[in-house]
Amino acid sequence: MSSVLRLGYAPPLDWEEMMRYLAARVIQGVEYVSGGAYRRTITIDGDPAVLEIAPGGDDWLALRIDPPHSDGMAQVVKHARHIFNLDADLDAANRQLAVDPLLEPLIAARPGLRVPGTWDAYELGVRAIIGQQVSVAGASTIAARLVQRHGTPVPDTERYGLSHTFPSPATLARAELSGIGLTSARTAAIQNFAAAVRDGAVDLDRATPSEELVDSLVAIAGVGHWTANYIALRMGVADAFPSTDLGLRRALERLSSNVTTPAVLAQRAERWRPWRAQAAIHLWLS
Repeated sequence: MSSVLRLGYAPPLDWEEMMRYLAARVIQGVEYVSGGAYRRTITIDGDPAVLEIAPGGDDWLALRIDPPHSDGMAQVVKHARHIFNLDADLDAANRQLAVDPLLEPLIAARPGLRVPGTWDAYELGVRAIIGQQVSVAGASTIAARLVQRHGTPVPDTERYGLSHTFPSPATLARAELSGIGLTSARTAAIQNFAAAVRDGAVDLDRATPSEELVDSLVAIAGVGHWTANYIALRMGVADAFPSTDLGLRRALERLSSNVTTPAVLAQRAERWRPWRAQAAIHLWLS
């Protein structure tokens, strides 16, 4: 990885917390976090490559590609920026959220915290479905098995801690997924989701209006409101908010010392618009 591209951003960026979040959820073989760097396999114009992102300076990250490419780099840079939410208006989000006395100490403690993004929304969606009602560690194990069985091997990537590209929607829509730890319901949901992406029934373009995105995801059998909103949140929809999430409810209960139902959480979150996703990541990590 010889050439370096700069991914500039407006500080602050809590790199350590971002890396901890991503490291806990890596898809083994496709992603790797080590030594303060994030690596993953990607495809550029049909050719596999390895992407690495690490801190470069006070206001930029260093992006490296192996092997180096000249074509298709505009899309690579765009997707790389999404992983770390580098284009978020963090100042505006922090100012509004800090008005809430429950969130103010969280914002003060972690002013550089950003909502973790994703390289590929389809890949994230599959990982989110796997994680339904399963621990983070358990979901990571199942995702690794899925990649080993159905991903495409990429030679000479072992030195980066990588081995495969993620299986395509067409592959997973018809894949044999028994024996890797999925329930029959999760298997069907993954295949339904992959088929919807393959057939264009769901548009995972980040330009899709948030309500339209969530509605199209919920229309897929096996994809509920939590999963749809979590996918939207990680895609960079600033106001996405999974109000039924147990972790968010428990965090608000601890901060407010009051019993929190999904309805109570949703009502409280109204004051956090249009930055509810930013509020969610602070609550999750509190």
